[in-house]
Amino acid sequence: MQYLLLSVLFSSFIFVIFKLYSRFKIETLYAIITNYVVACMVGLLFYEGKVDWLLIPQKRWFFGAMALGVLFILVFNIMAATSQKLGVSVASVATKMSFVLPAFLGVFLYNEHLGLVKIIGIVIAVLAVYFVSVKNTGEVFKLAMLMLPFLVFLGSGTIDIAIKFFQELYVPEYEFALFSATVFAAAAVVGLVFITANSVRKPLKVNLKNVGGGILLGVPNFFSIYFLLKALDYKGLSSASIFTLNNVGIVMLSTFLGILLFKEKLQLRNWLGIGLAVISIFLVAFS
Repeated sequence: MQYLLLSVLFSSFIFVIFKLYSRFKIETLYAIITNYVVACMVGLLFYEGKVDWLLIPQKRWFFGAMALGVLFILVFNIMAATSQKLGVSVASVATKMSFVLPAFLGVFLYNEHLGLVKIIGIVIAVLAVYFVSVKNTGEVFKLAMLMLPFLVFLGSGTIDIAIKFFQELYVPEYEFALFSATVFAAAAVVGLVFITANSVRKPLKVNLKNVGGGILLGVPNFFSIYFLLKALDYKGLSSASIFTLNNVGIVMLSTFLGILLFKEKLQLRNWLGIGLAVISIFLVAFS
């Protein structure tokens, strides 16, 4: 359970850091790519075994880790497009509600049992995430743009499903750090190729503020994935419970951090969502 709490903590730090990006006018794309490089380095340092670069491509999980890294970058860009066209709230809800996919897929892939109480808890968790995340922004929602949040929902859920799949079948516990480092390395390479190709039109300038923002993000980003893998390895809770508790916990903690650090105001519906989140946690964790 402590690994789940640590995953929630570090994931919530990521939302706080993103909030600081807008305050200090840090260019998100460049900071994100720097963050992947830093997260990879942290993973290699945290790995207790000897790193043999020639043996890493021979690991059973190597090509899956590479594909997952590419997916990280793709989903990030879709999230950015969703935020710009439909608003941050829509992108946030689509991302956070994606835990429904791995939660219910675990029943079919790993024969996990969901009792009635736990199913009710997951349904309440979905409502909680929605009510906590949605705010009145005055943005006009167009039905034709439903594809973008759907792709964010699908992409984020696929990432969680893939993480569970590799943890369950291919990645031994002692290689969690090395696996995570490889995923971040793949994301960093794709990002570097993208900005290098883009530099033909727009010359690339090294900005220390962007680099600093990436370094600040890289450490919690690595540990959010690493501790999620450790939490999924715990046999006392199903993956459905882990993903539900993880996402609801992140929503609650990041919301409270927003209140404490940035003086954010909550509406009645947001407080209703927090109340539902507490109920869902009790139903899922203690059923």
